[in-house]
Amino acid sequence: MLQFDFPWAFALLPLPALVYWLTPEFRDRGEALRAPFFARLVEITGRQPQSGAVVLQKNWIQRTNGLLTWLLVVVALARPVWAGEPIVQEKAARDMMLIVDLSGSMDEQDFANASGEKITRLDAVKLVLRDFIARRKGDRLGLAVFGDAAFPQATFTEDHPTILQLLEELQTGMAGPKTVIGDAIGLAIRLFDASSTQNKVVILLTDGNDTGSQMPVARAASIAAEEGITIHTIAMGDPTTVGEQELDLETLQTISKTTGGGFFLALDRGELEKIYAELDKLEPVKLDTLSYRPKRPLFHYPLAALVVCNMLLAGVMLTGARRREGAHA
Repeated sequence: MLQFDFPWAFALLPLPALVYWLTPEFRDRGEALRAPFFARLVEITGRQPQSGAVVLQKNWIQRTNGLLTWLLVVVALARPVWAGEPIVQEKAARDMMLIVDLSGSMDEQDFANASGEKITRLDAVKLVLRDFIARRKGDRLGLAVFGDAAFPQATFTEDHPTILQLLEELQTGMAGPKTVIGDAIGLAIRLFDASSTQNKVVILLTDGNDTGSQMPVARAASIAAEEGITIHTIAMGDPTTVGEQELDLETLQTISKTTGGGFFLALDRGELEKIYAELDKLEPVKLDTLSYRPKRPLFHYPLAALVVCNMLLAGVMLTGARRREGAHA
């Protein structure tokens, strides 16, 4: 579709008429030249000598070319463009960080797969996260793990197959036997520093309690809230466990409440699946839609037509002059 980026330029179209009406005619007051071949010039030009000023009149070709030239100049100034069909792009509107506990207790076989076979807690997490990630096509996902320390596995990306591959490679204890929940939240905060989206979500999954974070959990949650990060916490395993592997439900609830997220307790794989289904409702896929029309500039076409018109006029005028000269020779 043809469009003009500067349509106001067409307001210049009447300018030559205003100049013609409002300015006086040009008069050349130079000295007369005596030429011995004056009669010859009269014959060539076809004009009769007379006293006083002589105003040369343009013929219809010159007038038409002048009007056409000005029209083409104005059209070029209006910057014509050809706008193509709209192109719609969808961009992820949310960054979501998945944080998985890899402490030794995640090796407990107190979950079951679809066939009823006993599997570890980590394997149950992998099974459920596969389906969850498959449904997050509009989100940029990141993956981090924690044990003795927190480690990023993947920064935010729309390459979900890579996230799935890294998830499959996770092993219990590869980050150490401890559970540093506060440091894991601190890592998420640092990773979100490079995020430009307004919707920032963390899903933190653990089966224990904080056992030595350098950053206190409450402080980490407060900073996350200040940064606009929502943290959903998932506690999995037996809530009656005591000792070092005790499931600290109160702390996880505090994290979620402070950041405006949800708290969930998964005692088996079925409940874990329901939790991720509930998270789908709490955090529906969001997309930013960008639409634009590709534009191809066309201003050079009227400029090229202007050059051609003036070259043709020059050729016509030169040919006419030569014919008149030949007729009088």
